[in-house]
Amino acid sequence: MLDLNSIEKAYERVSGVVYRTPFSFAPILSKISGYEVYLKKENLQRTGAFKLRGAFNKISTIIEAGDRGGVVAASAGNHAQGVAFSAKHFGIDATIIMPESTPLTKVLGVKELDATVILHGSNYDEAYAYAVTFAKENNYTFVHPFTDDEVMSGQGTVTLEMFEEVGDLDAIVIPVGGGGLISGMSVASRALRPECKIIGISSAGAPAMKKSYDAQTAIDTITVRTIADGIAVRDTSPITLEHILKYVDSFETVCEDEIAAAILFLLEKQKVLVEGAGAVGVAALLHGKIDLPKGSKVGIVLSGGNIDVTMLSLIIEKGLMKSARKMKLLVTLIDKPGALQDFTEILTNIGANIVQIGYDRTSIDLEFGDAHVSVSLETKGVEHQEQIREQLKKGGFSFKEEN
Repeated sequence: MLDLNSIEKAYERVSGVVYRTPFSFAPILSKISGYEVYLKKENLQRTGAFKLRGAFNKISTIIEAGDRGGVVAASAGNHAQGVAFSAKHFGIDATIIMPESTPLTKVLGVKELDATVILHGSNYDEAYAYAVTFAKENNYTFVHPFTDDEVMSGQGTVTLEMFEEVGDLDAIVIPVGGGGLISGMSVASRALRPECKIIGISSAGAPAMKKSYDAQTAIDTITVRTIADGIAVRDTSPITLEHILKYVDSFETVCEDEIAAAILFLLEKQKVLVEGAGAVGVAALLHGKIDLPKGSKVGIVLSGGNIDVTMLSLIIEKGLMKSARKMKLLVTLIDKPGALQDFTEILTNIGANIVQIGYDRTSIDLEFGDAHVSVSLETKGVEHQEQIREQLKKGGFSFKEEN
């Protein structure tokens, strides 16, 4: 049963193993938003995410029951490492089923924790189905990433730590994928401070739980596509949805560009690196998705920091575009001597720095005598970009913006 008692018992089990991660005041975010903002930095947790809490609590209860037969999990990320770490701690076998497309770095990260990795299926759902079958056939215990009371109780320990440090929080902003984290945290919050608002945030590219929340019934989606892979859940769990409908006060989504901008903001302004799922709460705050009275004390959970470094450059690029610090243009000009110089002089006079430029006079899309110039610019914000548009139009240049 998931309640305050189960969460407090979970905290007794995990407190000697998990880090008590910082819950830090964020002055820049506070100034921008008008709220008093605190960040719960689960990106600094052992294994890099909150998932260790639930996995460790679940496996602790298995050991307490005298079962040392081994565990199985399906995951391509944070849950896999949490289960592998916990199994190693107790000296039992762990088998992790991962999709065949899982990046090598994540596979190696789990193997380094002495777990056995089996690559199966083209996506998480195929890996999950195989893991359930594999567990039954081998008499192992399957550790679900979220639809398990002991897992959710472990995740709820995040709330206990937050309230111990800032006991009068007005709202907590929590990332939502499968719903295990927000279920455990909201149950603890409602028991300890009923007036504290619970706000769920998911990616618009993985909208199943948001749609289910709005419709008040479980709705699955066909596909998911988001850089926030930690919350990229296709199907809605009726178990976690029940807790969400009961305890969550509002539920919002953020788009890919907003998530990327939040990752970049946290990296630059807070000096912390978070994955896409860990950034959605800050993305919601930065882009006006949270509606609370000014001066409210708001806690935001940075749920994980295990970002795929091969994706980081792309995410930073998207963040720069979203925050109006980079601009990409495709300009059409007359292919004659001096035309390119006239174009670049406009950029020089207005203080736009060229970081990449290409010249094309052979494209079949061009009229005879024209040329295309593709250019990437460093810019200084929305007003600066508008000045660039005005000056190019005044100079007679035809252009379109690219994403």
